Amino acid sequence: MASNRIQIICKNNNQTISVPMGTTISEAQLLLQVQTQSPIIGALANNKPVCLNSGLYNNKTIEFVEQNSSIGKRIYVRSLVFLLYKALQDTFPHARLRVEYAISNGYYCQITQNGERLQPQHLQTVIEHARQLVAQDLPINLFYEPRQRIIELFNNRSTGVSDLLKYQKSYYTYYYQLGETLDFYADLLVPSTKYLTTFDLCPYFDGYLLRVPQKNDHTQLEEIIQQRKTYEIYKENVNWCNIFGINNISKLNALTREQRSTLIKVAEALHEKKIAKIAEQIIEKKTARIVLIAGPSSSGKTTTSKRLSVQLAASGIKPLTLSLDNYYLTHDKTPLDEFGELDFESLYALDLPLLNQQLTQLIAGETIIPPVFNFKTEQREQGKPMQLKENEILIIEGIHGLNPELTASIPDQVKFKVYASALTALSLNDHNWISASDTRLLRRIIRDYKYRNYPADKTIDRWASVRRGEDKWIFPFQENADAMFNSSLLFELASIKRQAEPILSEVPEDSDSYPEARRLLHLLEFVVSIPYNEIPQTSLLREFLGGSGFHY
Repeated sequence: MASNRIQIICKNNNQTISVPMGTTISEAQLLLQVQTQSPIIGALANNKPVCLNSGLYNNKTIEFVEQNSSIGKRIYVRSLVFLLYKALQDTFPHARLRVEYAISNGYYCQITQNGERLQPQHLQTVIEHARQLVAQDLPINLFYEPRQRIIELFNNRSTGVSDLLKYQKSYYTYYYQLGETLDFYADLLVPSTKYLTTFDLCPYFDGYLLRVPQKNDHTQLEEIIQQRKTYEIYKENVNWCNIFGINNISKLNALTREQRSTLIKVAEALHEKKIAKIAEQIIEKKTARIVLIAGPSSSGKTTTSKRLSVQLAASGIKPLTLSLDNYYLTHDKTPLDEFGELDFESLYALDLPLLNQQLTQLIAGETIIPPVFNFKTEQREQGKPMQLKENEILIIEGIHGLNPELTASIPDQVKFKVYASALTALSLNDHNWISASDTRLLRRIIRDYKYRNYPADKTIDRWASVRRGEDKWIFPFQENADAMFNSSLLFELASIKRQAEPILSEVPEDSDSYPEARRLLHLLEFVVSIPYNEIPQTSLLREFLGGSGFHY
């Protein structure tokens, strides 16, 4: 007789238990007595995300997901959006909620009614009702049905779910239900409203900011950091999307099929126009001698510096370049991170005294011999003599460019600071925004695979460390920029798709990186691809896809 019991291996505490078939993950959690720093709000079963109320019918390796983990935060925030959508449907049935992007430690939303912004005085009604829904501990149910049936179910709803699901290829897909409210989310949600205790919604510029729990204390809200310049860049991106009539992937897909050539040309022209404007700003600041270009990983800083050099040269100014990488300290002097590993993201991994000394000499018209860091021997070598002449500008590209401490000895009047990042305001639909960090991660996965021979799982494994470095060394200084350059392109995911999918598909199911690789593949499912050869050689994307007309 077949056994009616199954084996559960728990990765959190290395325990193995035997349980009856049909035991839910929540029940297994109680039996395993898993202790975590923040609430458990989901799980991975054989490295695939599952709800806590899911039943178990085969042997499984389970990893419980904490709220303060990267997966946990996504579960919590997406669930919050569903909660707010439900509260809005109950209190203002004709209102529309659109979540556009992450900013200021929260998520920027537009809430409109009859095309006009929902008045702030009505906001408290929505928030109070949402809190009542939390207190009622209402179930958030997950349903799997044929995709075509779900498309028909959402046909008369305004959130864009039907149009989005038309691009999926799977026979079956899923949707969620909270009370009478139905919705689709590209991520796992919590099993009930009781988990969503910490949130707020407040006015933010011409919209609203969804506030979420802190990373290290789930009972407290993240502090709001004013980011006006970043907001203006996002707003500019939204405006251009509206000009094209694109505010979600479905509409982009349609344009990709019908007017692909025009879309690519106009998007690239917008990039060039913005870079030309930055060059004009540099020239207008007559005292500028050093241009510092900073931004997070895979933001396209290198191509931005190349294209900016071309624009400056076209205005009669000769650009010289200096690489911060050559000022790395030898490894015996490199600081360690909190895990005891060499911290190459740290500002103090650079020889700041030598850098400031040589920059001061260059501004004074003196000749310097910059170092060249040999990454194979991990030692410095001697570079070629360099001098900054009267009609020349020095361009320095690196992650720390906006940090005042990097060039503390250099007067502000001779510096012009540029922040570059891929800030997309494109969404899957109203309630499923596309993370800017996902765009950069996909760029990096392709670049690392093509040029560094790194498999996707190695890049994904390192991404958390990269993001911590960005939070510490880059993002706090982005508002210091004299100019911001948004390196995202409307057709970006469409051009990335063909190269990214086979690389991500190589990640084995038992790899710790598999859940993230699977999530990114799921994101790309909804995108219609663009042939690689249609991307111009001068495009910033060529820095990652290959075939760039610039020498790196």
